[in-house]
Amino acid sequence: MENYDIIIIGGGPGGYVAAIKAGQAGKKVALIEKDNIGGVCLNWGCIPTKAMLKTAKVYKQFLNAEKYGLDIQDKNIKIDLSKIKKRKDKIVLRLTTGVKGLLKKAGVTVINGFGTVIDKSTVEVNNQTLHTSNLILATGAHPFIPNIEGLKEAFELNIALTSKELLDLDVLPASLVIIGGGVIGVEFATLYSNLGTKVTIIEQAPMLLTTIDNEIRKAYVKLLENKNLTIITDGMVTKINDKTVTYKNNDINKEVEYDKVLVSIGTRPNLKGLENLDLETTKTGVVTNNKLETSIPSVYAIGDMNGKMMLAHVASAEGIVAVENILGKNSELNYNRVPYGIYGFPEIAYVGLTEQEAKIQKLDYKVSVFPLAANGKALAEGESDGFIKIIADKEYGELIGIHILAVHATDMISEAVTTMELEGTVYEIAKAIHPHPTLSEIVMEAAHGIIDKPIHI
Repeated sequence: MENYDIIIIGGGPGGYVAAIKAGQAGKKVALIEKDNIGGVCLNWGCIPTKAMLKTAKVYKQFLNAEKYGLDIQDKNIKIDLSKIKKRKDKIVLRLTTGVKGLLKKAGVTVINGFGTVIDKSTVEVNNQTLHTSNLILATGAHPFIPNIEGLKEAFELNIALTSKELLDLDVLPASLVIIGGGVIGVEFATLYSNLGTKVTIIEQAPMLLTTIDNEIRKAYVKLLENKNLTIITDGMVTKINDKTVTYKNNDINKEVEYDKVLVSIGTRPNLKGLENLDLETTKTGVVTNNKLETSIPSVYAIGDMNGKMMLAHVASAEGIVAVENILGKNSELNYNRVPYGIYGFPEIAYVGLTEQEAKIQKLDYKVSVFPLAANGKALAEGESDGFIKIIADKEYGELIGIHILAVHATDMISEAVTTMELEGTVYEIAKAIHPHPTLSEIVMEAAHGIIDKPIHI
């Protein structure tokens, strides 16, 4: 029986980061992965979609080249999805190969196979029995497939797809129905509608993106809409046949035609092979505390399978916290300081409370909004849609929430996260000299707006 200090099941952004961290600390580590190292994020999620979204953005900018002073006579651009896919696959291969190299450098033993947990100290994989002092579960999650009439048959015919299958298409569908108006649904709607596919989003709730700040959402939906995109809210899909999706809206049955259907209404944790542990679970996943400890001593659960926050960077942070606790460092993760990103045109990024949450909690706060239309770099780049919104404590100026709707919003939000981690205030942000001309100046301007008034509006 091979003995390890730590066995990690699942090689996604939680598992592989935990493995590298533990290996760097000199621990004997085994990482078990049944598919590709990198998990959903690197192979079929975060990275592939962003690569393809870049193509869609370049295409959109090319069609609007006159706005930049470029007189282009022929706009007949041929979209070759197979070449777009090839570029995406090349990027994925480079990243996953790099991760494998990092694991090797850290001395991690990588085992390709399905790991079955016998007990908290014993794992079987490929007819081998492994022993461990600590077990980290990072098995991820799978798409939830609702019980809709005809949906099972549509999957069998390869006309209903999850995001994984949709990314593998070689031919652009003429029309696409997306069931679900969450982050994944909206990002795919952005991608395919900008490439020319007729896209229909059907969302059961009264609005898209229900968790984001109301002011940001309203502005974003207006920017999201285009000639190829139809958004249906309060829509309940009831039936799918080989040509149409039937949904109920305002008690009226309606139909929309499609070539492909994307099902994107959430996930469920991957718990197969873990049954012997008898872990405490809820509908969303394995129960953990802020140290990522489960109900079983020396067993940790990280990433999508614990259902706390379905974000790759959270999984990675959880992996590091779990390893630090194994190393005796008494580490915890503060989930109130986790940034979110939505990769549309423009992007959304936020951290902390929304204004509606601040109201519910009856906090004494102040809001400052600064538009990109007043930012020189945004105007120069032709990317002046959007704004930043800072919510801060009235008495001390401590950051309660920052919400950005802007190009490169997901890059700029880190300034807010760092300030919150340092328990900083708007006074520090306003005092910090931001380079000009940059988009980051909107953060400084909005901070001035909390203290007194922004400079440039």
